[in-house]
Amino acid sequence: MSHTIVNPAGLADPVPYGYSHVARTDGGLVFVAGQWAAGTDGHLIDGDFAAQVRQSFANLKIALAASGLGFESVVRLGTYIVDHDEEKLTVLGSQIAGIWGGKPPTQTLLGVAKLALPGMLFEVDAVAV
Repeated sequence: MSHTIVNPAGLADPVPYGYSHVARTDGGLVFVAGQWAAGTDGHLIDGDFAAQVRQSFANLKIALAASGLGFESVVRLGTYIVDHDEEKLTVLGSQIAGIWGGKPPTQTLLGVAKLALPGMLFEVDAVAV
């Protein structure tokens, strides 16, 4: 199965860091790399955990749109939370409920010690159809 790599306008260029944002397969699967709270300049936005979650999902929306998809096409999420606790889970749950209501996609949440860059508190990747 062949695939197409997409790095959409509106997201920072990931290639210097060794990855691409989106891979679309001819079979209809779309893989979105970890989206974090980066502005279009590639720098971490100012804000707390909740702000980072909102920006990460905004970036996920841009990545999906590059393949003509929306949140409704997501079948799996991977979420990564630095110093995970119940308060952060509540913030994430509220964000997901605001997007998917009572039918969220499958999800694996990992609590991690740190992410790729200093100050990153959250990251989300996705598989869509």
